[in-house]
Order: sequence, then C-alpha cells, then structure tokens
Amino acid sequence: MNTKAIDFSKFSSIRIGPIVEVALIENDNVPSRCIIVGSANNLLVSPTPPPLMILSKEYDFIRLDENRLHIGAATPGGKVVSFCKKNNIAHFEYLSKLPGTVGGMLKMNAGLKEYEIFNYLIALRTPSGWKQKSDILHGYRTTSIDEVVFEAVFEAHKGYSVARYEMFGAMRSNQPSTPSAGSCFKNPAGDYAGRLIEAVGLKGLMHGSMMFSDVHANFLVNTGGGTYEDAIWLIKEAQKRVLEQFNISLQCEVVILRDETVTK
Repeated sequence: MNTKAIDFSKFSSIRIGPIVEVALIENDNVPSRCIIVGSANNLLVSPTPPPLMILSKEYDFIRLDENRLHIGAATPGGKVVSFCKKNNIAHFEYLSKLPGTVGGMLKMNAGLKEYEIFNYLIALRTPSGWKQKSDILHGYRTTSIDEVVFEAVFEAHKGYSVARYEMFGAMRSNQPSTPSAGSCFKNPAGDYAGRLIEAVGLKGLMHGSMMFSDVHANFLVNTGGGTYEDAIWLIKEAQKRVLEQFNISLQCEVVILRDETVTK
C-alpha cells in the first residue's frame, strides 16, 4: 500500500493539523479502518487523528459521453465548472463557489440553497458497485453514503449560464477570505446558525488565534497559528450558549477527525 505525507496545517483549508502519512486509494483498493479525506475543505484534524486515506490522481477525471457527464471523485469543483463552460453544459455553475472535490460534495450533498449536487446525479460507484440516485437517501447537506465514492455520472444538459455563475459568486460575496473550514454549523430548521452565533455574542470573539468571523459569524476562522484546541473550545462554546439561550442544538458541518482511543 502506497502512502502520502500530508501536512494538514498547509493542506487543510482551516490550516490546522499535523503531518500525517495518509494511505492512497489506488485501483479501487480501499484500505480497511481508514477515514477518507478529500481536499480537506471541511475538516478539522486533531493532533491525534485516526488512520486516514485519500483518493489517488487516477480518480481525477471528467468526460462527456453523449448526454452523460462522468466525473471522478477526486476531481475539483473548479475543474468541473471549466469543463462545463467549455462544453456548454448547464447546472454546475455553482460548483465554482464550493471548495473541495466531487466525492466530498456527494457525501454531504453540497450546494448553494436549492442548487445541490444530487439534483442531476444519475448514479455513483463505490466498492460495493454502482448505486442509483434512488438508492441513496439524501437531504439538506446529508446523505446515506457510507462508502468511498470512486466516480459519479450526471445528467448533461446544454446551456452553461454566465448569469448563474455570477449569481453564485454574489451569493458567496459575504464569506470571509481568512482560512476556515467553511460553514461551521448546519442551519437549524427555520433559522440561521450565523444569526444564532451572533445573538449569543460570539461574532468576532477570539480564542487564541481562532475566532468566529466578524464578516460571517458561522465561519470559524484561523487568523494565524490557530490550534485544534482553540477551535474545539469555540465550537463547544457556541453549542453551549445557543442551547442555553435558544434551546437549539447546533450540529457541526465541519468534520472533526480525532482518534477516540487516544486519551487527552
């Protein structure tokens, strides 16, 4: 089994984590008892992570076959948008504003408002074979996918839209540019996590070098040299205050990777 050394303090979007030897998934061989990381855009890696794995470059591909779009799970969203623009394919413009690779986007049904990656999904391939969209439970930022995704097939419709591309850019214009793992919490039904975090006085609050952004309160940002411990403190503090004041349990959208067998 081949491995790759990844420095998560540089590789992850939140710029936190140790250097880890990560197993490579090659030729559809998936190492056992490992957790997959994509491009680490919604990950918070602890100093003692569990065994990790990552897709090799063989899963970074995109091709058009008649009215079907075949995309490897390691393909970055920006690459998909560029391909769709070149080939006049509609409904993928929003991926330009979603960090990460297709596999991770499928796992969490990533999207912007009603535009979600499952909207035009036909099927995806995992170690247990091809699964049709109808076989996979999915909803707002969640799916029943519990395996590694190798590739997916989508409907391909003509009509790439520059207007839609620009609309999605405007929708994300209020997001901070400081390193973060994206939205920290899922929006509760009928409310917004950012509003709740601001209401309990955490917007702009710094703990160590981590803080809930003063640009958008639901972004936990690293102002430089932030640590895993500082990030966890802020996450728990937000959950505690929002539960006490609003009786709402904030659910993390950031995936926290820690070895539960390690005593801290």
